[in-house]
Amino acid sequence: MTPARRAGRGAHLLVERNARVYRRAWMLVVSGFFEPLFYLFSVGVGVGALVGHVALADGRVVAYPAFVAPALLAASAMNGAIYDSTFNIFFKLKYAKVYDAVLATPMTTADVAAGEIGWALIRGALYAGGFMVVMLGMGLVGSWWALLALPAAILVGFAFAAVGMAATSYMRSWQDFEWVTLAILPMFLFATTFYPLSVYPRPVQLLVEVAPLFHAIELIRGLTTGAVGIGLLGHVCYLAALGLVGVWMSTIRLARLLLT
Repeated sequence: MTPARRAGRGAHLLVERNARVYRRAWMLVVSGFFEPLFYLFSVGVGVGALVGHVALADGRVVAYPAFVAPALLAASAMNGAIYDSTFNIFFKLKYAKVYDAVLATPMTTADVAAGEIGWALIRGALYAGGFMVVMLGMGLVGSWWALLALPAAILVGFAFAAVGMAATSYMRSWQDFEWVTLAILPMFLFATTFYPLSVYPRPVQLLVEVAPLFHAIELIRGLTTGAVGIGLLGHVCYLAALGLVGVWMSTIRLARLLLT
């Protein structure tokens, strides 16, 4: 068996292990779906009754709930991936010593990185899939391009899961996770989740355009509203590159932490 096939098999086994663990704690997984749903009803529908309609970048106008919903879909994928790849992995790494036991088997640190990122991606995809069903039920999907929104959400989950795991490898204590909240909350509030980019002055726009969630939102919003153009490929490349860098960093950091 080749090293690549061994790594793939090892990652699969770690995903299976996580699924078995969460089989008895499924409410922890399901609960993360409700936060963006509450935002959709409170802000998207409630405030949307006051806002009315919002102009997209291509000049078309959509109802405010249809503007907010794809952003919350992207946030669902981000939340599911980032929280599983930070808090849970830190506990396994520092306290449960799960990976010490894993590496006593033929599995490698690359297996650990791929398996944990894969599981976090799956969790993000579950949130996104559930939220997409809600969007369809509320009539907030305006294009057949939305069929690609779920694969796009999986890409979003991959990017944030990989970056989250890489960041976790640098955490020394639970207090360090304040930095995770410090990064996620402003990004959620300002990355065009509730307002179009045009409302910000240009210096703020430049900061927003660097944020990973901005690219996730623009990608999924373009697909669900039909505002599809060549620019969406730029968002895809950004998220894919972010995820690959995160996987590379996670593998190197785990090797340093667990094998030295």
